[in-house]
Amino acid sequence: MLKVLQLKTSILDNAEQQGVSSELSDELLTRLRAQYGELELTQRNFSKSPVPYVDQNWLQALMTPAEKRTPQQSEKVAYSDSLIQELEQADILLVGAPMYNFAIPAMLKSWTDHVARAGVTFKYTESGAQGLLKNKRVFVLLSSGGQHEEGVSDFIRPFLRTFFGFLGISAVEFIVAHGLNMGEAPRAAGLAQARAQITQLIEQGEAA
Repeated sequence: MLKVLQLKTSILDNAEQQGVSSELSDELLTRLRAQYGELELTQRNFSKSPVPYVDQNWLQALMTPAEKRTPQQSEKVAYSDSLIQELEQADILLVGAPMYNFAIPAMLKSWTDHVARAGVTFKYTESGAQGLLKNKRVFVLLSSGGQHEEGVSDFIRPFLRTFFGFLGISAVEFIVAHGLNMGEAPRAAGLAQARAQITQLIEQGEAA
């Protein structure tokens, strides 16, 4: 059974609605279920369960030997460990990534800080850093209000390619819905483009 980790990072998600990135992530998840059957799903919705920022106290907890940690430090480490374990166990990672000021949401950046741990998800060697996470696919559902070129005004794609590559994950696919706040026609075109990408991935069997 495929194991899927879904990260919903939009600040617009609530009981009444979801952000576009979360909606598209759910659509891809539905298509995966239709094609591959039952999935083992782990979901993190940052609007419901915010990801704490890694601060000095958190780093101190991680650097303290387990037998010397205070209960508060042990709790901090256990939280980071749980995020890493979810990522390690996943075959597929679905990341909803709305663009906020040309980059990823702050809590998604915090998530990356928790899961990038030397000796666990990557290691340093004589020839440089080596990622330790293998045989995984990442699908990033990217939404933005305007039209953006990768590496020019879109820093989501360069950052996430680099980050996941650093952990050893090279199979990173971006499904992009741009122009969502530019009027009805650009919004419809952006959503249609993203949904066409989802369909193409499923039909080509590239989503597993």
